[in-house]
Amino acid sequence: MDVLSPARDLLATGPLCDNCLGRPFAERSFGLGNAERGRGLRVALALADDDDFSAGDPANCWVCEGATARFDEWAERAVAAVEGIEFATYQVGTRVPPLAEENGLLLREDAGLDPEAGEPLRKEFNREVGKRFGQLTGAEVEFGRPDVQFLLDLEADRVEATVNSAFVYGRYRKLERDIPQTEWPCSDCRGSGRDGSDPCPTCDGTGYLYPESVQQLTAPVVEDVMDGVDSVFHGAGREDVDALMLGTGRPFVIEVEEPRRRDVDVERLEADINAFADGKVEVEGLRRCTHAMVERVKGLDASKRYRAAVEFGDEVTAEGLAEALEALDGAVVEQYTPNRVDHRRAAKTRVRTVHDVAGELEDPRHATVEVHGEGGLYIKELISGDEGRTEPSLAGLLGVDAVVTALDVLEVEGEDEPFEDEEFFLD
Repeated sequence: MDVLSPARDLLATGPLCDNCLGRPFAERSFGLGNAERGRGLRVALALADDDDFSAGDPANCWVCEGATARFDEWAERAVAAVEGIEFATYQVGTRVPPLAEENGLLLREDAGLDPEAGEPLRKEFNREVGKRFGQLTGAEVEFGRPDVQFLLDLEADRVEATVNSAFVYGRYRKLERDIPQTEWPCSDCRGSGRDGSDPCPTCDGTGYLYPESVQQLTAPVVEDVMDGVDSVFHGAGREDVDALMLGTGRPFVIEVEEPRRRDVDVERLEADINAFADGKVEVEGLRRCTHAMVERVKGLDASKRYRAAVEFGDEVTAEGLAEALEALDGAVVEQYTPNRVDHRRAAKTRVRTVHDVAGELEDPRHATVEVHGEGGLYIKELISGDEGRTEPSLAGLLGVDAVVTALDVLEVEGEDEPFEDEEFFLD
């Protein structure tokens, strides 16, 4: 391609800065900036035509109207916009005035070039300001989900900075019953704590049906340490309010919105959370993680192991219990939406597998049963039968009523792979 002829045609449209002259040739000669391309074309034309060399002046450029002379200024303004905020990655975007975009198209049209030739002013701004921002801060550009993002609004002469959330992964154990995983606002007062001018009698004016949750005993500490504005708790499923979460704990991610700090000591953070939770909840294995870990925690197929204290409506023999448990071991169970959750779950039949089951009779009316089941298996209904909604069930196989009087979750692990994959961690 002869670049000098189209360069002459571009310069014939009016005064151009080096950037705007070089931008239609942005795909030529990798490693050069558009300003270098434009200046090189001017030099080559001056030599070819034996003319005096005339430098391009951004202030007189009819296309960008001086915008390309402000790369350094925009980078410095972006740095100022995130002063006092910790970040390691960034991304820059630019909103170019419609007139400048139109000028770029007219420039190519008047010179007889493809309207898509080279690159748009927006792309050059992103790269040049981004490069300077990285040099000023030592941060690395990230095109996925960076720590901070900038929108340079050239027409409004404004830098819009967005601080993306930070994420901490871990596992929690819930050591007391009647603590939900997340905040449970009072349904009668809708979380206001008021009944007209009086305190809500259902929640005693607290706004919550339960005064504490795993979220409330953990997330505020992370939010405070990271100096964020809010937080969100993401769990790998959830145990019943009256169930304990023991053993290896349940995976979770705490998302901190608009954090000013990211590089935190997770071991100290773990100790701070455990002290704050005061024996009601414990966390371990805290690690900073990526946003993708939220989807992994919420979406990875998981199996769970439970221990249930079971009470029978009539006397059961050890032999009868053993036979019933043997029938459940490896069974494929059909469960229609349980009565206790049909107000918040879709009414349908779910098919789940009991991986293994074992139990021991304590006396003719009481037993301890351990179940390792596929994620989504309702354990209380596997024991009780839920009035025939679960088949098979322990109660149905024994021919007596059976109810879970206490339930403990002992293990939550991925069906095919562990939750803890190094790809998702930052430390």
